[in-house]
Amino acid sequence: MTWRAPEITRTKEPYVADERTMLEGWLDFHRDTLLVKCAGLTAEQLKTPSVEPSGLTLLGLVRHLAYVERVWFRIRAAGEAIDGIYCTEENPDGDFDDVADADAEADFATFAAEVAAARAAAAGLSLEQTFQTRRRDGSTDEISVRWVYLHMIEEYARHNGHADLIRERIDGVTGD
Repeated sequence: MTWRAPEITRTKEPYVADERTMLEGWLDFHRDTLLVKCAGLTAEQLKTPSVEPSGLTLLGLVRHLAYVERVWFRIRAAGEAIDGIYCTEENPDGDFDDVADADAEADFATFAAEVAAARAAAAGLSLEQTFQTRRRDGSTDEISVRWVYLHMIEEYARHNGHADLIRERIDGVTGD
């Protein structure tokens, strides 16, 4: 039997709530939106590039967002001493680039596990808590957990726009 990305029911974002609930609600909405864009597709369809010369794929987006969940919430904000996934110094875009031989079902499980771990890591952190992060040029920035939530919402929103176009190219499915 051919594996297909699972169907999901997207959670609605809250309309009235405290700040943390709003941030978590919008982030969950965007996490679910990515999965909605992938739902029902086979592994091969998930590996279909957007349009030449780009090699951007839906599976690459799932892998990338698993990676950034780990990096921003667990490694940077919570300070967990764990390695990144998919990417290395020698292959900084492995999340996007190494999809040809990737196991889509395993990558979807990794995404789900990283979202759950990111939620758990963030649950114990104040929105005001800050940490230092190193930039590519060697300088550092002080960043708050609040900023991480806002950045992740922006990251998903941008990539969900990409996902919408890729999905339409694959099978004509559109929608919000």
